[in-house]
Amino acid sequence: MKYFGGCDAGSTYTKCVIIDENGKIAASVITRSRINPVLSAQGALDEAVKQIPELKSAEDLTYLVGTGYGRNKVPFADENISEISCHAMGVHVSDSEVKAIIDIGGQDVKGIAIDKDGTVLNFAMNDKCAAGTGRFFESMANAFEMNLEEFSNLSLTAKNTIPITAQCTVFAESEVISLVGEGKPMEEIAAGIQLSVAKRCFVMAKKAGATDSITLTGGCAKNDGLKKAIEKVLKIKVVDLPIDPQLMGALGAAEFARIKGNN
Repeated sequence: MKYFGGCDAGSTYTKCVIIDENGKIAASVITRSRINPVLSAQGALDEAVKQIPELKSAEDLTYLVGTGYGRNKVPFADENISEISCHAMGVHVSDSEVKAIIDIGGQDVKGIAIDKDGTVLNFAMNDKCAAGTGRFFESMANAFEMNLEEFSNLSLTAKNTIPITAQCTVFAESEVISLVGEGKPMEEIAAGIQLSVAKRCFVMAKKAGATDSITLTGGCAKNDGLKKAIEKVLKIKVVDLPIDPQLMGALGAAEFARIKGNN
């Protein structure tokens, strides 16, 4: 059996997926990124390889593609492909009916349109400000003294929404702390934060050609409060993928590896 790997060396998390020659996932790993992307990628690859008895190291993979923020630092990679292309391909092999993506990474937000063969039709990116990214949500959850899951669930309980006007992460955190200090309902503040991010995703989604449905990728795709807010703002359905949305970049990289390794 041949195995093909994809390693998504992200700024916040490093993900690795290994698939077999039929495209079936044989191993997957999500781990917090270290300051050194080489060590992050090597650690994720080692963990994934351990899940497959036939493999001794990442060097035994037929083909390996690196992607993400640290894609040029993935050990033993045969090739590097942009995370935009890899997320599109990952979603395509997960659900070929989905044609538009909002990818919320640790440092940026992307809107991606997928062509019928899984390639990128067009995309838009916001990488000028951290507001609306994974790090933004971490800062907001920290301000609430909660983890990300607790923060997401809190926003779902809100009956009303308190708008968050600041667009900068630092100013938004100060605004949130002030609102909490004023005794405003925390669930309504949380809902306001989710709504402000959803509005920032609006332009990305439209540029990605989203009309009737869209899906979310990256760690923030697991934020149910954000999903609800995006559906409200965009007035379209957010499709849940059958595979962990945080793995989409690594899965797409592995599929590219399978295509190229079989040629």
